[in-house]
Amino acid sequence: MSAIRVYRSIEEAAPHFAPSALTIGNFDGVHAGHRLIFGRAAEIGRREGWKPSVLTFDPHPARITAPERAPRLLSTPDRRVEWMAGAGIEQVAIVPFDAAFSRLEAEQFVADVLVRSLGARAVLVGENFRFGRGQEGDVRALSELGRRYGFLTEVVPAFRLRGRLVSSSEVRRLIEAGHVGAAGRLLGRWYALEGEVVAGRGVGSKLAVPTLNLATPAEVLPPRGVYITRTRDLEAGREWPSVTNIGRRPTFDGGALSVETFLLTGLAGETPRRIAVELLRRLRDERRFETPEALKAQILADVRRAEAFFRRLGRWRSAASPAPAS
Repeated sequence: MSAIRVYRSIEEAAPHFAPSALTIGNFDGVHAGHRLIFGRAAEIGRREGWKPSVLTFDPHPARITAPERAPRLLSTPDRRVEWMAGAGIEQVAIVPFDAAFSRLEAEQFVADVLVRSLGARAVLVGENFRFGRGQEGDVRALSELGRRYGFLTEVVPAFRLRGRLVSSSEVRRLIEAGHVGAAGRLLGRWYALEGEVVAGRGVGSKLAVPTLNLATPAEVLPPRGVYITRTRDLEAGREWPSVTNIGRRPTFDGGALSVETFLLTGLAGETPRRIAVELLRRLRDERRFETPEALKAQILADVRRAEAFFRRLGRWRSAASPAPAS
């Protein structure tokens, strides 16, 4: 994250931001469509000598203006910043969104925030962009205000992949339906659950398989079931092919929702403290087994299917650039 400058308020950003090629939005998940907008901002910035920039908000504006309709989020602001840096963005203003900010009229937002504070020379937005009090401004109003205040407005069309509209809401829908491979294609990376490794109930040790139990703050979760996954150590950079059960372990009388990952290779060295579990493919529903031995037999069958998947993935990667595949 050292290659990108992050400002946590308009006041902090104002002395440093100008001149900017600026895109505005929540950019939850930083999917393939978002990266096209960032790439376009970087292209304009290089051509004109302006800084490729992002204006985004925390919390999500809907949590202030319409909390009953606020979406569950795919990513944290800091993780979004990391992905933005990889897409060519040089600076980000993360504005605390509150009731006072939501009452800014459209022209006041443009004049005071975009022009005077952030030095926008170009503003890039999606087709459905709305701004100002009560979402009174649209892309036509933004273009008119751009002519008045001296910045270029560029409306970036919606992006489709294999006929599917790429959007954060569609990514959420796919994940929550269990279609994690399709969600990965829209993101351009595997969707991952991140968090701390915590003590489990000793089930893995009883079954003689190495396991890691994840406590995650993720808001978007797939349905209960078993998934082919890849587990990454967020501190040491190690990774393992894995199979992950997301559910309540009904064979052992259930309980709170858990994310329990069975590593397909040995856990050499220390147990990681923080991991990301990347969801590659859904294998099956979670179900109750009559005995622990029956569960172990099913785990071994799941492992064989996962190993076959990773072999296919390896062959595919040897012939093409790596990207999520279903």
